[in-house]
Amino acid sequence: MKTTEEAIIELKEIMERYDNIVFFGGAGVSTESGIPDFRSVDGLYHQQYDYPPETILSHSFYRSKPEEFYRFYRNKMLFLDAKPNTAHKKLAELEQSGKLKAVITQNIDGLHQAAGSKNVLELHGSVHRNYCEQCGAFYDVQIVVESEGIPKCPKCGGFTKPDVVLYEEGLDDKTVAASIRHIQNADVLIIGGTSLAVYPAAGLIDYFRGDKLVVINMAPTPRDKYADLLIQAPIGQVFAQL
Repeated sequence: MKTTEEAIIELKEIMERYDNIVFFGGAGVSTESGIPDFRSVDGLYHQQYDYPPETILSHSFYRSKPEEFYRFYRNKMLFLDAKPNTAHKKLAELEQSGKLKAVITQNIDGLHQAAGSKNVLELHGSVHRNYCEQCGAFYDVQIVVESEGIPKCPKCGGFTKPDVVLYEEGLDDKTVAASIRHIQNADVLIIGGTSLAVYPAAGLIDYFRGDKLVVINMAPTPRDKYADLLIQAPIGQVFAQL
């Protein structure tokens, strides 16, 4: 097995050689910005609440106990002071150079856009978008931050819901279709900072038919054995050397 240094040199060569690269990322991309990984030892799943996070962040819980949902959501899902890290910035640079065609992310923090990435496909939505369930008006995250209890639409008084995919909810069809198209057309697919444990999002990489599959993640993933290049290191540390 290659050393991390050797693998990073090979990754650099791949990035220089190819001009149709797609990045598929998860929580590990944002942990270096101070946003906790749900499934890590220090992540939200290991903290104690009246209900497990999976329950609170479900569609049925949102419907039955919206005030409790928002109490948790405001405390544990909003990291508005977080800043893009080296990985976010490098991906934005790769897009600007014309090499990276899309960032497909499972994260909801908006840090890819904050770093300058334009073509970002957010499989699980974004905390920065919220919409009225009654009239459909959209609002930024301040409607949640500045309200108490359930945020109400200033226009019609309807309940306002974060535009994030909760458990029991389906992914947005257009976002999925665009993600599949980019993955199918890519020559290089870089998977970074994700355990590939969350479906259906993780299943989208099955559509890859390109030349090079790169996996960058601290812990093993189900796709490691299929990777042309495997790097088990923090993604920010890897991208800082590219």
